Amino acid sequence: MARLARAEVFSPDEVAIVHVMNRVVRRCFLLGTDSLTGKNYDHRKGWIENLLKRYAACFGIDLLGFAILSNHFHLILRSRPDVVATWDNAEVARRWLLLCPIRKDDCGNPLEPNQAELDFIQNDARKRELIRLRLSDIGWWMRLLCQTVAMRANHEDREIGRFWQNRFREVRLLDEAALVACAAYVDLNPIRAAMADRLETSDYTSVQRRLQAQQPRSASRETTKPSDASTAEKNQSRCSASKPGDTPKEHPSSVDQFLARLPLEEREGKTGPVANRTGARCSDKGFLPMTQEDYLRLLRWTAKQLPREQRSRTSPQLKEVLGKLDLNTNTWLSLVRKFGRLFYNVAGRPQTIELTRSRIGQHRHYVRRETREVFS
Repeated sequence: MARLARAEVFSPDEVAIVHVMNRVVRRCFLLGTDSLTGKNYDHRKGWIENLLKRYAACFGIDLLGFAILSNHFHLILRSRPDVVATWDNAEVARRWLLLCPIRKDDCGNPLEPNQAELDFIQNDARKRELIRLRLSDIGWWMRLLCQTVAMRANHEDREIGRFWQNRFREVRLLDEAALVACAAYVDLNPIRAAMADRLETSDYTSVQRRLQAQQPRSASRETTKPSDASTAEKNQSRCSASKPGDTPKEHPSSVDQFLARLPLEEREGKTGPVANRTGARCSDKGFLPMTQEDYLRLLRWTAKQLPREQRSRTSPQLKEVLGKLDLNTNTWLSLVRKFGRLFYNVAGRPQTIELTRSRIGQHRHYVRRETREVFS
């Protein structure tokens, strides 16, 4: 079945939560250890994470979760045109010029735009509104991310041609069950791939950053692996320290500041845009119908079940969490294990998918037989 155009699935002028994934070409592990040459490219994972921090600070998009593996990466993004609407023209111009700078310093990092550069965008109404739309466009986030990494990697390898697949994969998340399952699927990717055995050692994942933020400063120094800082970044510490959004010597309490908050606190009155004022991320709005403690507890239990056929006992707290999502343990584990194979353009319960139509052509979305079996 041909994949729908992205405009049929989501648009930058509406709030949408989307799971995106992209994979490298040429050889299998261009973000890890290359078995053909024996070279290790783990430092490229650091490139991607640093760009995620920069984009989270500039785009009108919330970064809900991420996982960077040896040959692909996963992101969960939420477009926020409602937050972009609160920015004045100068702020829109400033953010865009930090993403696509006219001037750079000696290390290639964007310089703060001057008034003439800001006026060039502010005084052109058509350009200004186009850029305002791009700032909440997930397609532009992925375009800049993939292009920047590809150019830098090709330069390092002295190669030309494609670095990523032709088109990144995107799946819109329609309900809470799909969102929580996708978040767990992304955070548990290294464990499912046998690259780690627990959350704390799952390098380059959002859950590892959230756990590091909970640790005291001394403990964080002991548990942080040398791989978290690439060899290239160590050799060029002066340059990497000046990158917008990069914090090479971050305090543990700030290592997850570029990530969206976990608990959705609308019942406490935190509704609307809830724009972030520190500049580290787009907004302070959460996205999960549970506390961070419950989510981490659910992840730890799920991680123990992934490699085995027999399940361990489910605690009453976890049963309550899954009960709020109207999921049993069998359905939950199937969703986390096979999320990438269960859904096509949109993800959710079969009845939710069937009631959803594409944005422009009003096409029905396909529900796979295996998906129906999992929810039945």
